[in-house]
Amino acid sequence: MASTIHARLQLSYPDFSLDVDLNLPGRGVTALYGHSGSGKTTCLRCIAGLERAGQGFVQINDEVWQDSSKKLFVAPHKRALGYVFQEASLFPHLSVQANLEFGLRRIPRQQRRVDMAHATELLGIGHLLDRHPQHLSGGERQRVGIARALLTSPKLLLMDEPLAALDSQRKSEILPYLERLHDELEIPVLYVSHSQDEVARLADHIVLLSYGKVLASGPVGETLARLDLPLALGDDAGVVIEGQVTDYDAHYQLLTLQLPHSPLNVRVAHSPLAVGKLLRFKVQARDVSLSLQGGEHSSILNRLPVTVTSEISADNAAHVLVRLDAAGTPLLARITRYSRDHLKLHPGQQLWAQIKAVAVLA
Repeated sequence: MASTIHARLQLSYPDFSLDVDLNLPGRGVTALYGHSGSGKTTCLRCIAGLERAGQGFVQINDEVWQDSSKKLFVAPHKRALGYVFQEASLFPHLSVQANLEFGLRRIPRQQRRVDMAHATELLGIGHLLDRHPQHLSGGERQRVGIARALLTSPKLLLMDEPLAALDSQRKSEILPYLERLHDELEIPVLYVSHSQDEVARLADHIVLLSYGKVLASGPVGETLARLDLPLALGDDAGVVIEGQVTDYDAHYQLLTLQLPHSPLNVRVAHSPLAVGKLLRFKVQARDVSLSLQGGEHSSILNRLPVTVTSEISADNAAHVLVRLDAAGTPLLARITRYSRDHLKLHPGQQLWAQIKAVAVLA
């Protein structure tokens, strides 16, 4: 039977109510995404047991942590989970190694699934073990905090906006380590974020929350491409695609990626990757232009034959959002209403989508 996470939670405050029923994959990264006050952190805290939902049911695979109908509530410290907050909250009087050992000691030796060597290698902190937290950068402290959470050998890892307190340089430093956790560990992760770029880079599944309720829940690629959700209206709207490397041009430093289940390719400015490797990339709607002809005399390297499937008005009265199908791969294009009318766009129309290789976020 496939691994699953089930959380049915109802919680009321004077100015806010949470009412969600989530059935999530029991592996990979699920992002809880939404505006401030949408209920992301409250949902996470209920799953951790730090908030007690009046009506609640929480099950991680075959282990039930709460069932209010049976008056069952497992205390937070007895739940096999790791929790990573915005701030690492390390013990300042202990070295990095001693902080990590604190996490390790919480778990009996026979139940440990992650050891010290594995955690320090995954997070790249082996050279920091003798230092104290005050001598670490923000990104280093957060990596130590994540390693400490992993050393509790959790059945579920909860991450509450772990990059929110970091500047852009520190975020770019830590993101590759989060990607390694995604690729190399089977521990499911619930990841709270209000950054669509983080979600696009890390998540397999996304839950869109608004005012304590679920607007949508599904695979990240399909959900980000939906025009009926507010995700499509923002300036960072776009689609996430996982392509397979088929070639690398060392002279021009360009990867060729085949789109999933498709004969179509895109080229991306990127460092070398082995043929056959999968690479996730995001195409922003604002970086897609449309043409009635696929002329090759252009600086734009990616010209894909597409079919118009639907359209909505954008948040800017001068713009529209157009959903396209590229041989089974969805794309979004943000264009002006003038261009829409000039091209006489309509559902079923075949034309060309143009994407700069330098605009693809991989």
